[in-house]
Amino acid sequence: MSDPEGYLKYARKNNPTRPVMQRVKDFNVMELDLGEQDRQEQAARCMDCGIPFCHHGVFYGGKRGVSGCPNDNLIPEWNDAIYQGQMKRAFERLTRTNYLPDMTGRVCPAPCEASCSNNLNGPGITIRDNEKYIIETAFKNGWVVESGKPISRTGKKIAVIGSGPAGLSAAWRLNQLGHTVTVYERADRFGGFLMYGIPNMKLDKSIVERRINAMREVGIELIANTEVGKDISGEELKEQYDRIVVCSGSRVARDLEAPGRNLSGIYQAVDYLTEATKSVLENGTAATNALAGKHVLVLGGGDTGNDCIGTAIRQGCASITQLEIASALPEERSADNQWPEWPNVLKNGYGQKEAKALFGNNVTKYDSTVTTFYGTDGHVSEVDISDVKNFKAIPETEKRVKADLVLLAMGFTGAEQWLFDELGITDVTAKYATNDEQLYVAGDAHRGPSLVIWGILEGRMCAEKIDASLQTLAATK
Repeated sequence: MSDPEGYLKYARKNNPTRPVMQRVKDFNVMELDLGEQDRQEQAARCMDCGIPFCHHGVFYGGKRGVSGCPNDNLIPEWNDAIYQGQMKRAFERLTRTNYLPDMTGRVCPAPCEASCSNNLNGPGITIRDNEKYIIETAFKNGWVVESGKPISRTGKKIAVIGSGPAGLSAAWRLNQLGHTVTVYERADRFGGFLMYGIPNMKLDKSIVERRINAMREVGIELIANTEVGKDISGEELKEQYDRIVVCSGSRVARDLEAPGRNLSGIYQAVDYLTEATKSVLENGTAATNALAGKHVLVLGGGDTGNDCIGTAIRQGCASITQLEIASALPEERSADNQWPEWPNVLKNGYGQKEAKALFGNNVTKYDSTVTTFYGTDGHVSEVDISDVKNFKAIPETEKRVKADLVLLAMGFTGAEQWLFDELGITDVTAKYATNDEQLYVAGDAHRGPSLVIWGILEGRMCAEKIDASLQTLAATK
C-alpha cells in the first residue's frame, strides 16, 4: 500500500446521511457523499494486512452467513488506486469482478467491511463508500460504456430472462464477450428489485435507469412488458437463441395463514413497495398523505420490513408496529461469532430510527406474530398479536391492536416453478447448468433469496460458463 500507516493517521468517516426530520419529508436519497480528499484518506486506511479477508467470501455457521465479499472483489488494489489518484485503474480493478458497483455501492450491507483486518482493533475500511466513489467517477468520465463494448461479435444470440442484478450482470458480461444479448423483463421498467424492491431514498431510480441506458449503449437489447410463458413461449425462445439464462429471481413470497387473511388491506411487501416507487416516478419525490390516519403493521424484521417502515412514514401514516417472529439478537458478539464473521448483533435500520424519532418508541416487537385478522366492511382494521416461543404462538397471550394496512415482509422461498416448467427445466446444477444444454439459471432463481452482490457474482460466473460452452460447440464443428 502507498501509505501502510494510513489506518493510524485517519479515523473512519462514513458517508453522512441527512437528518431524520429532514429526510422523512421526501423520498430523495438519504446518503450524502464525502469529497475527494476525504475519500482518498479513507482509502489510505486500507492497511498492508498481508491476508486481506475482505475480498474472499467464506461461509460460516452452516452456510447461514458469509465473511468477506462473495464476489472476490480486488478491494486492496482499488483502495490503493484511489489513494494515489489513479481513478481509471481503480475503476478497471473494481469492474474486473463487479459489473454493478453503482448498485452495491449504495445498497450492499458490506460483509467485506466486517471482515476487514482493521476490525480486530477498530472500525473497518469504508469499502462500500469507496466503491461508490469509483463508479461515480467512471460515469462522469465515460469509462463505463467504454468498458462494456465487445472487441468483436461471435454471431451467437443469448436471451436473459429477468433484469435484476443477476440478469444485468450476466447480460453485461455476455455482451463484453461478444455475444448478442436480449434481456426480457415482465415489468414496465428494468432493474427487477433494484427498481421496484428498494425504495428511492436508498437507491435513486435515476441510478438504475442510468445503468439501463449504458447497457443499451453497449449494444444490449432490452424488452419490457414481456413475460416468458405468456407473451412469448419457451419454445419460441429456444428457436431464436443459442443459449437462455433464467435470472427471474426468488419471487415466491412467504405468506401468513391466519383467519381473516383474505381481507383487503393485507399486501405482500414487494407489491406495496412497487406501487410506492411507481407513485414516486409518476408524481415526484415529495412525501405524501396517502396513509394519513392509517395504522400500519409490518410483519418481518429484515431489510424489506425496514423499507416498508421508511416508506409508510413518508406516506404520512399515523403509527407503525413491526413484528419479528424471531428473538432479538444480542447487543454484543457472542463467543461463537467472532471476527472475521459478520457480527450477528442487534441493529436498528434507518426506518426503525425514523419511526422512533417520530413516534417516540421502538416500533419493533420480537418473538411476536399475528394470529387473527379482523375487518370492517371487508377491510382489515384490527389484528391479534401473540407472543411466540420456538416460532409458535403462545395461547392466551393475544393483544388486539389497530391495523389499517398490513405488509407481509417475511421473505421469499424460491423461484417460480411454473417458469421452469414452461422451459422444461427439471434439474439445476451448482454450476448454473440444467438438464437442457441450452438453458442456464443464475441469481436468486438459482441459489434462493440473497444479496445483490451474490446476484452479480452468479450472473458473471454463469455468463462465463455459457461463453465456454459456446466456444466448445464451435470447436467441435
